[in-house]
Amino acid sequence: MTRATTIHPPTSDTRAHQALALIAQHRVITTTQLHQMLAPETPTRMIYKVLAPLRAEGLIAHTVLGSSNHLQAHFLTPAGAQTVRDWPEMRGRTPAVLADAAASLRAAHTLTGVRAHIAFLTDARTRGDEYGPLDWVPEIAHRLPDTGGEEQIIADAVFHYTTTGPRRRQYRAFVEIDRATMSSERLARKLISYARFHDYTPQPVGRRHTLADQGALLAWQRFYPRFPRILFILTGAPRPSLARRIEDLRHMTTGHTLVTRLATHVPLGAAILEDLETHGPTAKVWTPLAGTAEPRGWTQL
Repeated sequence: MTRATTIHPPTSDTRAHQALALIAQHRVITTTQLHQMLAPETPTRMIYKVLAPLRAEGLIAHTVLGSSNHLQAHFLTPAGAQTVRDWPEMRGRTPAVLADAAASLRAAHTLTGVRAHIAFLTDARTRGDEYGPLDWVPEIAHRLPDTGGEEQIIADAVFHYTTTGPRRRQYRAFVEIDRATMSSERLARKLISYARFHDYTPQPVGRRHTLADQGALLAWQRFYPRFPRILFILTGAPRPSLARRIEDLRHMTTGHTLVTRLATHVPLGAAILEDLETHGPTAKVWTPLAGTAEPRGWTQL
């Protein structure tokens, strides 16, 4: 008797699906960056074959960066956003639809973040760690306590990373991308916002604080098993200037009570983007923002 053969559907997504999900998640991304994320071991022309049908179907559009027609940044069209809206990759997030002008304006900051993500991705592949193209989630917002300051903190990204050796360990990190476009003081003040979020326990509207509230969940515990470490990644200025900005971050850590308390519970570090790309994020390129300034890898902060 011949046993019937069961035909199973494929368990892996197509390259077109993966590319569209990455464009949706990162909002703006170049052809080269997509190639580095999806299949760096294949010829570059492969990614053009993946993108061409998506463009022909009206799911993506692109803007040209700089004076060269060769650097294209891709983004979703309204039809593309509708397509990915209910995909598992977009659960809890609304796909962004950008016009060509808007894509060009936000490209510099967004693509710098993608560069940092690719540095982690490349390093993870070399080390055999678990970290994929979708494990870097841009622009995560959280409410802050109503103290007359900012209403929310928006991290440039949150990433999830699992090391596989010498022992398996899961990491999460808030990432702040600094292109030296804001004052050093304003950059350092972000540490205060993170410290406020770390201590924030939401209270029901109209109810006074009671002893029973001391056991209530902190706001961050609703989203993370442990408060993510905070990583500042700097670029866009000469190295001496970036070093001074990192030193200002260290001064904020020791000079502000809330941030000092945060640093006793949460690893804080800063690194220069070009060092991550050259040496990898696990190299000793990170400056701790508390304690000794001796460089170390990001998991050793």
